[in-house]
Amino acid sequence: MDLRKLQKLAVDALEDVKAKDIEVINTTKLTSLFDRIIIASGDSNRQVKALARSVHDSVKEAGGQVVGMEGEESGEWVLVDLGDIVVHVMQPAVRTYYNIEELWMAKPKGRGGVKAAATTDGAAVAAKAPAKPRAKRATKPKAT
Repeated sequence: MDLRKLQKLAVDALEDVKAKDIEVINTTKLTSLFDRIIIASGDSNRQVKALARSVHDSVKEAGGQVVGMEGEESGEWVLVDLGDIVVHVMQPAVRTYYNIEELWMAKPKGRGGVKAAATTDGAAVAAKAPAKPRAKRATKPKAT
């Protein structure tokens, strides 16, 4: 199935069940495992499960392949693997805690002088920001 069509199917399925804060991240330059990550929030275990099931069913009905689903038991974070796209449906507290958007952003935001840099395998690595050169102080000439 075409990547754009698969992405639209997944996003539409999430919107149908009233997902919140849907975000699509292009990961083609970060990893060869998949091309997109879609992250969405649901307000309860029940809604998270329904959102993931909606994505699963929509893709299957359209003739697409669902590689697998994980996390349906708890309903706090359900991952739907569509091959080229990985869909993460999470409760807001779990989403805030793990903050996977920042891990997968092509140009992550640094915090407090530490910048995160994405490696070729998609893992985030913290690196100290280069220090700014200090300005030289003007000194008084010594009296002789």
